[in-house]
Amino acid sequence: MTYDGYGTARRSSRWRLPGSQRTWIIVIVAAALVVILLETHRLDRFEIIYFCVLIPSIILHEISHGVVALAFGDDTAKRAGRLSLNPIRHVDPVGTLLVPAILTLSGIGAYGWAKPVPVNPNRLRSPRNQMVVVSMAGPLTNFLLAAACAVVFIVITPAGIRQIVAVGGYFPPTLLEQIVFIGGVANLVLGAFNLIPCPPLDGSAVLERMIPARSLPGYYRIRPLLMFLPLVVILLFYSEWAYLIDHLFNWWASLLG
Repeated sequence: MTYDGYGTARRSSRWRLPGSQRTWIIVIVAAALVVILLETHRLDRFEIIYFCVLIPSIILHEISHGVVALAFGDDTAKRAGRLSLNPIRHVDPVGTLLVPAILTLSGIGAYGWAKPVPVNPNRLRSPRNQMVVVSMAGPLTNFLLAAACAVVFIVITPAGIRQIVAVGGYFPPTLLEQIVFIGGVANLVLGAFNLIPCPPLDGSAVLERMIPARSLPGYYRIRPLLMFLPLVVILLFYSEWAYLIDHLFNWWASLLG
């Protein structure tokens, strides 16, 4: 048995391709999706940069869960080889490839998820309290990465350029400045999105901790039904979500000015 980040038991599949074959399949599918998006003009330069900075941000987000769990006594992620910077170990074929591609082709925008780092709450010294810390480690990592991007951006970008970006909402001129600027935005969005208190997002750990222990069995029964609720909310309230992202972008630009 392995456990996802919320303690749900899952049986390991006996039908698995060798690691090298899985790697090549994922690489080929990802390359094909990128080609399709470029050929259909669904991706521009800034979206490509966004994808490139989002991948390591998601990986560090997931690794942080396993690192904090290990500090609290659970080595499940370490034994599963998930404390690795290898992106292939963290790719979920549906959430990392298929869903973002479909949403992008539909004009909605790229949203998705990585494979959850396995955490066994029963191995933690204080499961209910420490699972909150383990879950919050992901968004905190993204906010720290955003802060690091802000510092680097301020150091490498002339004050005049920063003011133009802040006032006019323009992107900075050089590639390095664009990568650092978009990297901050991507991590802010990723961290804020994961704070939503709904499974499978990290904020649900706070919600779960607030539920009395006697009511948890009922919550666990309905939790699988809530897994796709965040995606459904984005699809139904896309205009409102786009407004929030635009507001976050402008706030980020003004902060760096």
